[in-house]
Amino acid sequence: MRIYNTLSDKIEPFKPLVENTVSLYVCGPTVYNYIHIGNARPVIFFDVVRRTFEHLGYTVHFVSNFTDVDDKIITKAIEDETSEIVVAEKFIQAFLNDVERVGSHKDYLAPRVTKYMDSIVHYIGRLIDQGSAYEVDGDVYFDVKFISDYGLLSNRNVEDQEVGARIEANPKKRNPLDFTLWKKTPMGVTFPSPWGEGRPGWHTECVAMIEDIFGGRIDIHGGGTGLMFPHHENEIAQSKALHQHAIASVWMHSGHLRVGDKKMSKSEGKIILVKDLDVDYMGFRLYMLSNYYRAPIEYSDEALKSYVQEWDRVKRAYAQAFYRLDLIESLDNPVTEDVVVKEIYNDFMKAMKDDFNTPNAITQLQKLTKLLNQRLRQDDDPNALLNALSMMNVFFDVLGLKLDLARLNKADRNIYSEWTDARRNKDYDKADRLRETLTERGILA
Repeated sequence: MRIYNTLSDKIEPFKPLVENTVSLYVCGPTVYNYIHIGNARPVIFFDVVRRTFEHLGYTVHFVSNFTDVDDKIITKAIEDETSEIVVAEKFIQAFLNDVERVGSHKDYLAPRVTKYMDSIVHYIGRLIDQGSAYEVDGDVYFDVKFISDYGLLSNRNVEDQEVGARIEANPKKRNPLDFTLWKKTPMGVTFPSPWGEGRPGWHTECVAMIEDIFGGRIDIHGGGTGLMFPHHENEIAQSKALHQHAIASVWMHSGHLRVGDKKMSKSEGKIILVKDLDVDYMGFRLYMLSNYYRAPIEYSDEALKSYVQEWDRVKRAYAQAFYRLDLIESLDNPVTEDVVVKEIYNDFMKAMKDDFNTPNAITQLQKLTKLLNQRLRQDDDPNALLNALSMMNVFFDVLGLKLDLARLNKADRNIYSEWTDARRNKDYDKADRLRETLTERGILA
């Protein structure tokens, strides 16, 4: 396995800290609104990272948090005349619904910031004790000049940032780039601390939870490109101050989803909510994975439609093979060695092990779909058809593509058998009528 490490700006061989185990932390949402399709890209990609490692035999400890205390949540609660807890709970459930819609796993550790407040306060206190953070009138700031290589992740340096900084003047700070670890405030939900009632700064939440959950350094820290600076940069700064390491051996970032010349974001006002997509979500997932994860996606309705159609082609081939084999009760036969299918699999895994090159992996999915259609037309070797179908199940599992088909009952078997006979005998009128019946029954797409 080779992975591009944002921190080193190189593709490196992956070497886990613990053999056959991967510790993976991905920054999760601030839960004050529904997520848009740009937010869904890292949700899909890092799920595929997990699936790939699991396919290779690794045990994956996957963690992605919920920021459930934030100024945006407070503002939303005021607008809706309710509490922050109600807002956070509503959008946590909405997020998990969207995770399920796009085919990603939901069975991972999802810590909430409000449940780790003691750990966060303790973490900040240790930073103050060792001199990398300072308190002024109940607010606590991190001193970026404590870290000699601050800005390494995003390839920035402090001097250049100071010259071009567009940061509101704050006389409490020693340096304009110093960032907030604790904010003393009477507004909204607050928590006790040695510096007064308040809330933690965003940049301390993840690093403190990672320390609490994993107990030290992790293998991979991931998120969207937009988190690289300042969020991830500031996480690294705090970890270097306390532990002299950059939290993770590998830092991974997925690219923006853009509409025209702007990234899709709530602040830009150009958003399409995941819950409002009126297409097959697996087609949308295929669209997100058909672009290399580090590159931006230039979103268009036409491109989405084309990948929905591509998914329809895959579904049709899979369903026809599934029901053909079900018809002759061959779905449970053992798979024999198949040189052609094995070669496609090897190329698929070569792509996935080369920095998760999902576009090349999808090319192999398309190649397997073509082979499946060829073997459907040949109609003389059930084992060959089963081999291709079984391998497609493997590809679906790694890429997180889902197609649930039920075994045929007796009546459906008879109709399906008649349909295949009509097609074979070129009785197209009858085949069309039977196909319509099978489509109504949900057997054919």
